[in-house]
Amino acid sequence: MHKTDITYINKDEIVNMAGEMINQKRRLVIMNGYVNKEGENVIAYNFDIDGDIKTFICKGEKVFPTITHIYKGSAQWCEEEICEVMEVDFEGLEKGDRLFLPDDFDGSGQILVTPMEELRNRNKNKDNEEENK
Repeated sequence: MHKTDITYINKDEIVNMAGEMINQKRRLVIMNGYVNKEGENVIAYNFDIDGDIKTFICKGEKVFPTITHIYKGSAQWCEEEICEVMEVDFEGLEKGDRLFLPDDFDGSGQILVTPMEELRNRNKNKDNEEENK
């Protein structure tokens, strides 16, 4: 079973942390972002440490430093994706085109997610309509 180790850091520690990880030849597994219950942006940096995951979490910021100059494409893809779906920015990130949202997406706030119950009701209504044909 894999072990997870979480360390909370502030944004001023991110670049040094990433530099230490690359110097130790640690692989950046994934970066992910979300908004917690308190409405704070949270960015998690997950590294492979001998088969276990070491996670560094930074929260409460709108601007984070990029680590693309350290982890290249591994970080760039994650940072661009996070920027696309959250109201955050990575200072120094050279963004390309949108990854998966349409060009006409206005970019305001997080993507609105349809509640599961609403999706179920839509599917039930659609099934009922097809049965009545």
